[in-house]
Amino acid sequence: MARRLKFNGTDSKNGGCPAVHEDLDSGEIIVQGRPLTDPADVRQLQHLGPDDVAVAVPRKLLVHHGPKEMHRVPKLISPEEFGKLFHHFEHSAWHLETRRGYASDREDDGYAEFLATGQAPMDLDSDWCQNISAQTKAGKYVGRVRVVDQPPTDGQRFLLSYARCNAATGEDARNLWREDAEAALLPDEDFWLFDCRLVAILRFDDEDTFHDVEIITDPAEVLRYCQVRDAAVHASIPYDAFAAQLTD
Repeated sequence: MARRLKFNGTDSKNGGCPAVHEDLDSGEIIVQGRPLTDPADVRQLQHLGPDDVAVAVPRKLLVHHGPKEMHRVPKLISPEEFGKLFHHFEHSAWHLETRRGYASDREDDGYAEFLATGQAPMDLDSDWCQNISAQTKAGKYVGRVRVVDQPPTDGQRFLLSYARCNAATGEDARNLWREDAEAALLPDEDFWLFDCRLVAILRFDDEDTFHDVEIITDPAEVLRYCQVRDAAVHASIPYDAFAAQLTD
């Protein structure tokens, strides 16, 4: 049965080759162009099978007429699998926090202590702090930017106080106001970026309970999150300087 092909476009002035088509059923992209026939060129190609052919097309053809979006099936991992990422990243782990509160914080004994005293406890002996300390001492970068509302919620004030603990483990802990985050076009989502190659989107229910994690490894998508990180770090300030604004 013949494929059902849709013509996506061509940059040729006379409507000829090269061109891009799309298979409406399989989603495959058909690129037509000038065959690569010089044996010296063909020998440089990797994984070219006996039934494969190679064509050469201008880069702008793919930019202009290649598909810009695709239907992506989320890849989910459990909280346990997510936790392992913090032990195996190679050089950097960075977090954007945008929520107004977290159920896990409210269930922590330290949260009740904070509400009573205004100061979150230092728990540097916890498994989290011990691991992050080990990672930063090994020369790896760990950082986060927390978005804060005006006025801050109790959950945000708790995390601002707890940032002393983050910093003590070697984290680069920073904050910015929500209006500044919106001005910087930061997304309203929580995620971790590992080694500039893997993004972990944290998913929560309506009660702020951590549910599961979606993993993204597509290079174009990962690059977008790297750009978000750079914009967030540029717009934010160290947590202690930010905290001082609340007491001025």
